Amino acid sequence: MSTFVLPKGSSYVAGAFLSTVYMLIYQISLVVKARRKSNIKYPRAYAEKAEIEASPEAMAFNCAQRAHQNTLENIPMIYTSTLITSIKYPVFSSAMLTIWSLSRVAYAAGYSSGNPEKRMNFLSTLHYPTIL
Repeated sequence: MSTFVLPKGSSYVAGAFLSTVYMLIYQISLVVKARRKSNIKYPRAYAEKAEIEASPEAMAFNCAQRAHQNTLENIPMIYTSTLITSIKYPVFSSAMLTIWSLSRVAYAAGYSSGNPEKRMNFLSTLHYPTIL
């Protein structure tokens, strides 16, 4: 019978994954808040061009929605690489995932301002080395 033994430090991986849950909840709250302010009703995912031109709130909604969607597009790759890396390097992979989560909070905060240029700041760019 084979036994699978997790390396010392694997408990940090669970904590790092939990950080992504809180990050996603934060991003969801940004989208919900922007949706209310812009009065964009469900099931529409984005404001139309005319709405964006007429309302900065509509632009902020689109930006918040895009920040959240971009995170959701990347998270399967991040989860997979974290799980694989954590087999050999659990503390390192946990640290990288936590940094990625924090950088995505900064990314979403800047992007949801309604000015897409604000999505890139020092903290939000820290996710680049973590995905290597």
